[in-house]
Amino acid sequence: MARLQNATRNETGSMHEPANGYGPSLLHALIESLDSLRLLGRRSLLALLGIAVGCAAIVALLNVGASAANEAISAFKGMGTETMVASFPYSPDQKKPLPATMDTLALLEAIPIIAQVAPTIFYSARIRHAGRHVDASVIGTTSGLADVMGVTLSRGRFLSMFDQDATYAVIGHNVAKAFGMASPGKPFEQGMKLQIDHYLYTVIGIAAPHLDNPMIAIQVDESVFVPIEGMRRIQSAPQISSVLAKARDTVAIETDAEAFRHYLQQMTQGREVEVQVPQQLIEGLTRQASTFSYLLAGLGGISLLVGGAGVMNVMLMSVSERRREIGVRMAIGARPRDIRILFLLEAACLSVAGAMIGALTGLACAYGFVRFSGWTFVLAKESLPLGVGSSLIVGLFFGLYPALSAARMQPVQALRDD
Repeated sequence: MARLQNATRNETGSMHEPANGYGPSLLHALIESLDSLRLLGRRSLLALLGIAVGCAAIVALLNVGASAANEAISAFKGMGTETMVASFPYSPDQKKPLPATMDTLALLEAIPIIAQVAPTIFYSARIRHAGRHVDASVIGTTSGLADVMGVTLSRGRFLSMFDQDATYAVIGHNVAKAFGMASPGKPFEQGMKLQIDHYLYTVIGIAAPHLDNPMIAIQVDESVFVPIEGMRRIQSAPQISSVLAKARDTVAIETDAEAFRHYLQQMTQGREVEVQVPQQLIEGLTRQASTFSYLLAGLGGISLLVGGAGVMNVMLMSVSERRREIGVRMAIGARPRDIRILFLLEAACLSVAGAMIGALTGLACAYGFVRFSGWTFVLAKESLPLGVGSSLIVGLFFGLYPALSAARMQPVQALRDD
């Protein structure tokens, strides 16, 4: 009754009436809408929460996805964007074997942009030391590998260009740990021996724990590094598996990779060579992250649609309960447009309030999750416009049908309803 009396007084009085005298002003309609939502009580709150949850889901998922993608790409960039990895795909038509060694100095002179290069040969073997054994990868390589892969030593030194024919070995952290060589406080003993197949190798260094590069098929912690020239001792016909190179800069990394590939093709007499650069994988990760973000936004949109259905339900109930009020408004001069605007403003108020609460809640949840995961928080610039904008659109869309239903009522029929 109070709302009906307010509607009659506001329609007939002069307060908030526009200068042209036709219908209530927008400010008046907004005040009426807020008052109607207040009287609806818990139902308005539940509809608002539905929109807020949907908006929060979109904002949170997009920001978590952006932070996760940034973390993956940053970790990849930290491994060295100037690294190039050349491999030689197997071809059944190729009869000529790959070489067992290569002249790295000649390559560096031919392609000045390359700062360091390291050929590698892979071999799996059982390594023995002091009555213990461990299965590990034996990597035949040159001194340049430490620079290309960023390998650091916890004890001793890495291979040098003077170790070509020596039976020296550098072991990874986990291999050393398995043999008790990496125990805290234990001094590094010069001259420790490892047995690889039937040959003894002298340990000259232990690598520090190393973060593996997804582009390079070498697990430093699980490997033993020996001079590439000495691989003939443990393999009957060793062949280069891959060639790693480090460019001086990344300004023209694609051009450098092509020159690198062309040189290796000439060296192997026409063998097929594939060269990977980190930039290609980073671009692929970026595209995948973008696709993943759209997927997450779609999942959040589903919950937003459920919230929109809640708005429609509340608005339809409001229209049903206020039929007599609508009839009075029309009888004293309110136009269908005025009724439609009134109910659309109610839906808009619910949507705006829900979107604001949802956006702040989504940001807070995303920030908390990212910080708990130990990542760096990255704000997805599209998350707030997309979350808030989609909430407003969904709220207005689901509020349109109740508003049209109210505007199409016949005053006489509405006044007859009790």
